[in-house]
Amino acid sequence: MIPIYEQFQARRKYIEDALEYAKGTHTLADIWDGVVRGDLMFWPGDKSAIITEIQIYPQRRVMHIFLAGGELSELLEMEKSVEAFAHSIGCNSISISGRRGWVRIFKEQGWDEVCTTLAKEL
Repeated sequence: MIPIYEQFQARRKYIEDALEYAKGTHTLADIWDGVVRGDLMFWPGDKSAIITEIQIYPQRRVMHIFLAGGELSELLEMEKSVEAFAHSIGCNSISISGRRGWVRIFKEQGWDEVCTTLAKEL
């Protein structure tokens, strides 16, 4: 079995590509630190990677796909495993933040658009 750090490094390009859209909120080192602490979960694919986090609200527990990068068909297959795991740990739903193009792709997979997030640099 390949150690998790080696798997992470082997897929760093997919994570770095996704971080391009995070507007400087995290570095690759920040993501790795979050994985090590257990705040973030790393889902390696052959040609893709997903980073998730659990968001706990007063009435809901949500598995949030924070970063996803790589081969689209593989990401869509990986989402099934993320969903199954989220269900197994008591999450009520899954959310994803990303580029506008994800809306069409994920709507085809049974997802609903819930809100739009805007940002303004200060």
